[in-house]
Amino acid sequence: MIIGIPSEIKAGEKRVAMSPANVQSLTDKSVKVLIQANAGSAAGYPDGEYTSAGATVTADRAEIFASADIILQVQSFGSNNENSDDDLALLRKGQLIIGMMDPLASPQAAQAVAKTGATAIALELVPRISRAQSMDVLSSMATLAGYKAVLMGASAAPRIFPMLMTAAGTLQPARVLIMGVGVAGLQACATAKRLGAVVEAYDVRPAAREQILSVGAKPVELDLDTGESEGAGGYAKEQGEDFLRRQRELMTEVVAQQDIIITTAAIPGAKSPILVTEDMVKAMKPGAVIVDLAAERGGNCDLTKQGETVVAHDVTILGPENVPSDLAYHASQMLGKNMQTLLELILDEAGNLNLDFNDEIVAGTVVAHEGEIPHPHMRKLLDLPELQPQPEGA
Repeated sequence: MIIGIPSEIKAGEKRVAMSPANVQSLTDKSVKVLIQANAGSAAGYPDGEYTSAGATVTADRAEIFASADIILQVQSFGSNNENSDDDLALLRKGQLIIGMMDPLASPQAAQAVAKTGATAIALELVPRISRAQSMDVLSSMATLAGYKAVLMGASAAPRIFPMLMTAAGTLQPARVLIMGVGVAGLQACATAKRLGAVVEAYDVRPAAREQILSVGAKPVELDLDTGESEGAGGYAKEQGEDFLRRQRELMTEVVAQQDIIITTAAIPGAKSPILVTEDMVKAMKPGAVIVDLAAERGGNCDLTKQGETVVAHDVTILGPENVPSDLAYHASQMLGKNMQTLLELILDEAGNLNLDFNDEIVAGTVVAHEGEIPHPHMRKLLDLPELQPQPEGA
């Protein structure tokens, strides 16, 4: 078994699919690892560390695709729609590609991989079940994004987070509101609290209240019917316009009191809901800051511009892209562990690939296999008919 790790080619991507420690876990089991020269350099992992871990370093990207049975990428087809066509041409029948593929928003990419005869596993589709927690890339990356968002907000704000009693007078603590309390939101709450801010948090899901309290934040409670607000996997469900309009009205007063707002609300495969309207921005304090972690999906704020910092109505609005990449060392460490655990599931003791489609993790993440799209939801997105089960003994 040969595993290949090419360097990331999407602009601005600093992460690498595996750290040297993750590679060591494979080479200890006699799995051969090929890694492209300087693939880990931007993340703080030089080639020498991979060589020490037993990997073979090569400058030839085509050699990695030609030799490897399994290719590991951070941003693969679908997640990288900028310049991945050249890699697509290098895929071959029977090869397995594992990476983030944004499958619900870019299902056509899986179809393109299927046409090559290769198999693709989309890491975003790892089910949120207990035994898959260590494979959950979205949670790993969201943890880092929530932490970093607070630092970005603190850096852009004209005030400090903690209360200070000084000879020059008492400095009041910043008020921070986290909107959307999934993994990123909870980490943002905890980080802002550690920095000394007065932290409030809002999430449409009733179950989030206890989670908010557990990290030392105060839940914002609005007079809304939220009984049907949680969808599959613990994600917030997309809401109707009447609900969102009423939510915005009630939130305007809350938002007006804040110094920093961090928004994290995302719907898998759909545009992010607008939580902060322009009228709400107008009601905010001069010098307030919004960090919109949903910018890549259209943003939670009306005025967010992806990849840009906007100043409107004396409020600074940050629309960052690919936030985990800015913490590439630890992001690669976490992502590599997610990859490692997944490989332990699909490789047998002899290091041979064994995709068991009776396993819900395998069935839930494979988006291309043997020329087909086996994933039922992906087939719906592509307007493909349901696959007919093979008769026994076929």
